[in-house]
Amino acid sequence: MAEQYIYAVARIRNKELSLLSGSVMESLMAAKDEKECLRLLSDHGWNADETKDPEAMLTEERDKTWALISEMVPDMSVFDVFLYANDYHNLKAGLKEVFVDREDKTDYSAIYIRADQCTIDPELIRKACMERNFDLLPEDMREVAKEANELLLHTGDGQLCDITVDRAALEKIYAAGKKTKSDILEEYAELTVASADIKTAIRANRTGKDRQFLERALADCDSLDIKALTQAATESLDAIYAYLERTVYSDAIPEIRTSPSAFERWCDNKIIERIRPQIHNPFTIGPLAAYILARENEIKTVRIILSGKMNDLPEESVRERVREMYV
Repeated sequence: MAEQYIYAVARIRNKELSLLSGSVMESLMAAKDEKECLRLLSDHGWNADETKDPEAMLTEERDKTWALISEMVPDMSVFDVFLYANDYHNLKAGLKEVFVDREDKTDYSAIYIRADQCTIDPELIRKACMERNFDLLPEDMREVAKEANELLLHTGDGQLCDITVDRAALEKIYAAGKKTKSDILEEYAELTVASADIKTAIRANRTGKDRQFLERALADCDSLDIKALTQAATESLDAIYAYLERTVYSDAIPEIRTSPSAFERWCDNKIIERIRPQIHNPFTIGPLAAYILARENEIKTVRIILSGKMNDLPEESVRERVREMYV
């Protein structure tokens, strides 16, 4: 198995040289406006100019990453763990599109994530929801689709629908990460589920949600005791912090206290920290997965900076959200 990745990893090593570093991000932060940011990105090999829609540019960069990986890896399904969240986003979109007033003439097609960023064709999901024929869906999505649809029909509670589907997505990501037997993909799945659980527990406490809500929303993972987190969330924020102090996520507490965006940054930085050792691992799928995550992180950070420039946000507000870079 190791031999099949040696060539691919060698190519990725070369591509890593063009990743944006922390110093480049500082230069983007220091740029006087969006146009200067775009010029700097162009200097670093991005197809960026004033005439291109920034979001189209970011999409193009993401497409380049996946096209590169697909050239080198015959079976791309090993990376499906990165795409499952998009499938379940589309399921939520389909369920809600059906539920809206039939007199609403809004075009909802834009709310679906496009097919090449998913493992399930969004049109299939949309068709299943429109016809309420959930047997069209893959077996492991059918039951949650039926359950969420019934919840919407009988309660009209969109949030209840969302947490039901979101938990199913987390369970799918977690199982897939474990199945790969890849340290980096298992770590990604663990951090994805744990961080989602922590965010949900915090929001639930702040909005006064009950135990039943938490038990429906939180997904199991090895690094958190979900029963203990649920109990803490029914009590107080301080109880949540006290529980987290006993976990590997204790250093996230100051960020959680600061703001939701600071905690989001902490989660992304933690993933980058955990994948960084893959730079020195030439014989597994790890460096390829790390490159995908590094590029996603890079694109997210550029989006944050460009948005800040376009909306004249204070530098401190933008800096709070800027992620650490892989290189």
